[in-house]
Amino acid sequence: MPQAMPGFGVAVTGLGLVTPAGIGVDEVWRRVLSGEPTAAPDPALEGMPVDFSCRVPGFDPDRELGRRAAWRLDRSSQLAVVALREALRDSGLDPSTWDGARVGVVIGTALGGVQTYEAQQRELDSSGVGAVSPLLVPMSAPNMVAGYLAMECGASGPNLVTATACASGATAIGTARELLRGGRCDVVITGGVDAPITRTMIAGFTRMGALSRRTSDPRAASRPFDTARDGFVAGEGAAVLVLERNHDARVRGARVHGLISGYGASADAHHATTPDPSGAAAERAVRSALEDAGLSAHDVDHVNAHGTSTKLNDVTEARLVRGVFGDGVAVTSTKGVTGHALGAAGAIEAVCTLLALRDDVVPPTANLDSLDPEVEVDVVAKEPRPGRLRAAVSNSFGFGGQNAVLVVTRS
Repeated sequence: MPQAMPGFGVAVTGLGLVTPAGIGVDEVWRRVLSGEPTAAPDPALEGMPVDFSCRVPGFDPDRELGRRAAWRLDRSSQLAVVALREALRDSGLDPSTWDGARVGVVIGTALGGVQTYEAQQRELDSSGVGAVSPLLVPMSAPNMVAGYLAMECGASGPNLVTATACASGATAIGTARELLRGGRCDVVITGGVDAPITRTMIAGFTRMGALSRRTSDPRAASRPFDTARDGFVAGEGAAVLVLERNHDARVRGARVHGLISGYGASADAHHATTPDPSGAAAERAVRSALEDAGLSAHDVDHVNAHGTSTKLNDVTEARLVRGVFGDGVAVTSTKGVTGHALGAAGAIEAVCTLLALRDDVVPPTANLDSLDPEVEVDVVAKEPRPGRLRAAVSNSFGFGGQNAVLVVTRS
């Protein structure tokens, strides 16, 4: 069994994305590089104080999955299965030939099948118990997305869901890496998913004061690190990565997008929704991830920030980044384009970080017109910035003070 050791790089051999920036890795990456925001008025939120969101464009579950399969799945599971199919095609692995017992699934989600739950609550209130679907529980339970992904590809190894709020996707990837490093699996399907755009959830985030109120100009609402930011924009999406030990991937001749080389996690132990202004625990997660990767801060050229477009997060994170890396890293937040997909965000951003290293380019932070003077780091804006990237860090921080940080290196 392989021993745990610093710098144990896990190869990423498959990528799949379904996000507000598009369906498919190539389409999403093109829009992220363009810095083109996706927030738009949302008919499902009509009449609410915040009536816009970032939704996956043109997603037709019947077309993507077939009607019989689609009607049994909550929207979150639908998004995840579509992303899985792309990731498996990209990996070159054939599930019909693998040993399913050596294939694990670790997926992050913050809320699970909340759309199904709310729809069935309305049925109960309006028509009684007899109107409630017998599929309510298997469609809405948070664990079921991992179960459905396993059923899709015959993965009968460890099957887990991580729920660390907005850090869930990154936590899942870090956990998946540990399954490979410990010899428990030969392949792990991992990532994150959430489809949280419902009237009740949006009402909850609105009452918290977390969402942007820029109803007159939704496209400009998600603006990480900008002086005029006033909250995040709710999004949805899924990202799936196929992970293998680097040696195994090389032996089979797989294309390797990059390596997940380090993972760090911590808890603020401070407040339910407000980040610890000292950033001490988040910094510990970053330094732990670097140590796990066997790298120093000077080896890192790029940080994909959590960058939510909220007043407190952006300043606290900027101080953290400057404290660890100085001003020598190129920082971006892809949430300016995609909005905040909660449990999917960390996985979507991990994929974008891998693509940045692959293409030696840092995407711009959308809507960054005037950098907050308290943000004393080099935030890329307006256009992509080319340049040699050796290693990168992807930060994810969640409600409850849960922090997860990934270090990505070149293949």
